[in-house]
Amino acid sequence: MEENKAKRKLRVCVATCNRADYSKLAPIMFGIKANPDEFELEVVVLGSHLIDDYGNTFRMIEQDDFDIGSKLHTIVRGEDEAAMVESVGLALVKLPDVLHRLRPDILVIHGDRFDALALATAAALMNIRILHLEGGEVSGTIDDSIRHAISKLAHYHACCTRTAEQHLIAMCEDHTRILLAGCPSYDKLLAAHHRDDYMDIIRNWLGDNVKEHDYIVALQHPVTTDIKNSVKIYELMLDALISFNKKTLVLFPNIDAGSKEMVRVMRKKGVEQHPNFRAVKHVPFEQFIQLVCHAGAMIGNSSCGVREAGAFGTPVINLGSRQTGRETGENVLHVRDADTQNKIYHALELQFGKRYPCSKIYGDGNAVPRILKFLQTIDLDEPLQKTFCFPPVKEWDISQDIDHILETQSALAVDLGGTNLRVAIVSMRGKMVKKYTQANPKTYETRMELILKMCTEAVIDAVHLNCRILGVGIGGGIIQHNELIHGSTFCAAELGHIMVSLDGPECMCGSRGCIEAYASGMALQKEAKRLHDEELLEVDGMVDLKKAESVSAIHLINAARLGNRKAEAVLRTAGMALGVGIVNILHMVNPSLVILSGVLAAHYQAPVQQVIGQRALTSAQNIQVLTSDLEEPALLGAASMVLDYTTRRIY
Repeated sequence: MEENKAKRKLRVCVATCNRADYSKLAPIMFGIKANPDEFELEVVVLGSHLIDDYGNTFRMIEQDDFDIGSKLHTIVRGEDEAAMVESVGLALVKLPDVLHRLRPDILVIHGDRFDALALATAAALMNIRILHLEGGEVSGTIDDSIRHAISKLAHYHACCTRTAEQHLIAMCEDHTRILLAGCPSYDKLLAAHHRDDYMDIIRNWLGDNVKEHDYIVALQHPVTTDIKNSVKIYELMLDALISFNKKTLVLFPNIDAGSKEMVRVMRKKGVEQHPNFRAVKHVPFEQFIQLVCHAGAMIGNSSCGVREAGAFGTPVINLGSRQTGRETGENVLHVRDADTQNKIYHALELQFGKRYPCSKIYGDGNAVPRILKFLQTIDLDEPLQKTFCFPPVKEWDISQDIDHILETQSALAVDLGGTNLRVAIVSMRGKMVKKYTQANPKTYETRMELILKMCTEAVIDAVHLNCRILGVGIGGGIIQHNELIHGSTFCAAELGHIMVSLDGPECMCGSRGCIEAYASGMALQKEAKRLHDEELLEVDGMVDLKKAESVSAIHLINAARLGNRKAEAVLRTAGMALGVGIVNILHMVNPSLVILSGVLAAHYQAPVQQVIGQRALTSAQNIQVLTSDLEEPALLGAASMVLDYTTRRIY
């Protein structure tokens, strides 16, 4: 019983809609037919295959000795947008009966045509597994949307390029159900394009006087999202070809909306009667291969130009936007803005008669064996419902958790002052929930230890205060377009370490001449202690200071106010250093305003404004210097870095 079940043939239905997709499906159909012990083949024909104006191309399927199980007339004539929609609807009405009768294990669909979308929709709703060929590619028109929609309905994928495979994975398709096979048509064209009778084929279509590499193949289809422009490009192409004066095989456009207008243009210009032109509705694929392979150039917007022609190194002029995004070889010259006859003519001059290295971007000639082997591995007992492989996403289910609703989103802000270290819990609304202040230790190690201890204490308190800490922010910064500039490692705007002197005082960062070494609270405290030790700080009116007493920058400022020239000189140098650093910033980022904050801001405002007026370029001399009236602006600025960054990406 198990043995019989294991040996059951896979019933494969191949549905073909037009001459183009049959060239890709036929090699697979031959492969399935050649393995009768493994597969049962059913063939469904619909779409433009059954229309006389497009060559009744179903006959070539019969000539290939395939039994057509069902012929569905699904095209509503009109060749406009409404007709395309009605054709999809008509196909959806007729397909259920056919699929119910055939009951295939898997339906093979190709590409991005509206007929194929109807097939995929019907099969998916009827719980029939779908193998989609050539998914994941990009071409730049409505075809992209249709192709990707079919990929989402399909259960299995046989794609042509590594890029297409990566696109499918990015679209959350299961990588275990994706086969990188190559294009099936390459199996046939790489094996068959070296035919001895190729000149007989060329002369049969273009006349006895034509020579190899001395004729053009033209195939242009309408772009349904921009019909008017695509018809205009078609007209310009024909004008350029008439002027170029070479034998040209012109294939009729496909049945998409706009094709009727293009045929009208062709007939208006007398192409069908022109001695240099042969206009045809259909060429069998084996013969079309020879015509493209030995052409002097191919022109238009057919996918054949950017795919199959590359395998021969045939020069191609690709017109307009229909193939935008396709992977191409070096043989393709794009004329995306084909708005003049002269531009197209010039492209023909550049390309005609050249030969390029053969490209195998889309296949190596072994796609069919890979696809057949892939079909044999399909487990019909596994669940039919397909699953999508979404990338991991951090879930924020806030509305379902009362604790999250009630808590306050907050940040820890850290201010490394010259005299004190300060940490604060700051809410989303800018409220200082709780602040911590400690004297700044003298060594780097003890300073870092104290910062961690203060932050740990704040985090513990945040839990009791019902505050959710989103992150920790340190520093000040530059605001551009109402947003804080973070930098690549969130260390932008280390303004205190702009160097304003090559041999200035030593900075705590290890360098010399930084603004911080001149103008920070710690630098001023250091100068105040030096003057005090030299008994040069105190002046009349100051409270007596003992040497053991802690001297700070405030004492230096008070001494300067009372006329101490040594103290005045220190503050003047500090103000000059800060001013020069700010001038450098003005010349780099050209802000509209400078805002100073901190306890020393008021003392630096005037000297900085003076330095800007003296040393800045004319474009920056009128920039105003203000002091911040915010409570704890450094802490609020540090908190804003966290709150802005985290909330912008989470919610």
